[in-house]
Amino acid sequence: MSESKKKTEEEQEAVQTAADENTEEQAAAEQPEKEEPKEPSLEEKYAELEKQNAKLKDDYLRKVADFDNYRKRMIKEKQDAFDYANTAILTDLVAILDDFDRGLAAMQDATDVKSVIDGIKMINKQMKGFLESKYDLSSYCEPGDAFDPNIHEALSSVPADVEEPVCAEVYLKGYKLKDRVIRHAKVLVNMPKPKTEETEKEEADTSAEN
Repeated sequence: MSESKKKTEEEQEAVQTAADENTEEQAAAEQPEKEEPKEPSLEEKYAELEKQNAKLKDDYLRKVADFDNYRKRMIKEKQDAFDYANTAILTDLVAILDDFDRGLAAMQDATDVKSVIDGIKMINKQMKGFLESKYDLSSYCEPGDAFDPNIHEALSSVPADVEEPVCAEVYLKGYKLKDRVIRHAKVLVNMPKPKTEETEKEEADTSAEN
């Protein structure tokens, strides 16, 4: 290859390279510069804080209102539970009252005293039955039962030939709700007689013989 031809090619390459570089510079100049993020002004920051504060205040007031409504609802439910706690047993007692009303109406024209007594006994049995079966309420204490101060209330006492205190007479029966005494039985108690010297001697002689 001649020197002149080689020189021509080199010149063309140089011109092409310069043209390419010029094109890249123009493209870079035409491309828009990226804007740096603008820092919010104090007024904008204040406005944003005001907005956040308003939201927090609104959330707080809503929660306070919800809690106040919950508290009022709980108070009402508690009061209702207290006011109407005895609804079930009172409904049953109303049925017993109806039986008494019917019995009293029948007594107006009754000529047989025994039938009246039997009617009262039937109502009494019915009432005891539903109290025991439905509410586990039971009565206790009969004459002859051993006296127990935990469940009996002694209204009076008399000495008697007994070894231990005994319920001699029942003035009012006691009642238990499940295992808890809700009314002590009121009774007359037979108390062991004080031991005399003669009684103690007889007991000693009996023990010696045995």
